[in-house]
Amino acid sequence: MSVPASARGMTATLAENIEALAERRRRDAAARTLSDRVAGRITRFAGSMSFVLIHAVLYGAWFAVNLGWVPGVEPFDPTFVVLAMEASVEAIFLSTFVLISQNQMAASADRRADLDLHISLLAEHELTRLAGLIEAMAERLDVPIDRVELAEIKRDVEPNSVLDALDREKPAASEA
Repeated sequence: MSVPASARGMTATLAENIEALAERRRRDAAARTLSDRVAGRITRFAGSMSFVLIHAVLYGAWFAVNLGWVPGVEPFDPTFVVLAMEASVEAIFLSTFVLISQNQMAASADRRADLDLHISLLAEHELTRLAGLIEAMAERLDVPIDRVELAEIKRDVEPNSVLDALDREKPAASEA
């Protein structure tokens, strides 16, 4: 049984938005390619304590056998060259899987950033229009207003100008 949004301390609209975003994540996850899903699973496992414990046990046994600490078992890699090669190959594959997962996360973050920008621009545009409406209401009711500040508020933000200004500031900030 679902708990009403108001009982959970949020509005119905907020609860609907959360559910819509959750549904979008489910659809995006279902649309991932097989190779992306495999890379994600491997990366999640490689970043777990189970992975660490398995490696600790396997490498510990490898060391014990090849140092001659296990009676009746002949060392098969006394110089640990095979172990070094195995660890190197594993590192190559794991780093590749991590990079694949990072690329997926970066693409997802870019999409969320684009959405945030579009929503912010829409909200800014709507607030600009509301400022004009409030100005008209203030004039009609003879309420004094700060014309200089209101004129600034009523101006639409030009996203390309903001991005250009940020780009000009970026080299100066990195030199500091």
